[in-house]
Amino acid sequence: MKETILRKARESAELKLKFFEENASELERCVVALVERFQAGGRLWSLGNGGSACDAQHVAVEFLHPIIEKRRALPASSLTVDTATISAIANDTDFSHVFVRQLELLARRHDVVLGISTSGASASVNRALKWARDFGLLTIGFAGRDGGRMPDLCDHCFTVKSWSIHRIQETHTVLLHLIWDLVHVAMGEDDVI
Repeated sequence: MKETILRKARESAELKLKFFEENASELERCVVALVERFQAGGRLWSLGNGGSACDAQHVAVEFLHPIIEKRRALPASSLTVDTATISAIANDTDFSHVFVRQLELLARRHDVVLGISTSGASASVNRALKWARDFGLLTIGFAGRDGGRMPDLCDHCFTVKSWSIHRIQETHTVLLHLIWDLVHVAMGEDDVI
């Protein structure tokens, strides 16, 4: 079992390193665009299904309630948390509308939509990203595998080129932490992490 543990840890570390080597410049551009939106009064809306819903909630709470005392809170919310609204929309239309219907009501100019899908093929996530982009919002995608449709729907799309959902999610977690951290650094706060 020890060899299996070390192999999986090594695979995870190697995938993350390769991903960030390939995406560092795009990540920098994404952070600059996100800072511009926050400074203009925009809010971050995050969304995903299953484990990606958990990641969407994770990124929202990082911005809304920073773990580092001297970092400012920034407006962020996950569209995955209101079970009554999600189930009502899914029941009355279909599940692919659960995020876009919320955005149609809540989103405003300068906002940002972060969609997370390990396959890049989630209908509910991609429908929301398409609407957001058409509406003029900044769109960010976290995808896996080959990215699915997501790269065509996002201003900034980060595709983890793996077929392992676990490795994709592990990389997405580092990515969301880096985006949160770098936004604060770009806004002039100390680089303390």
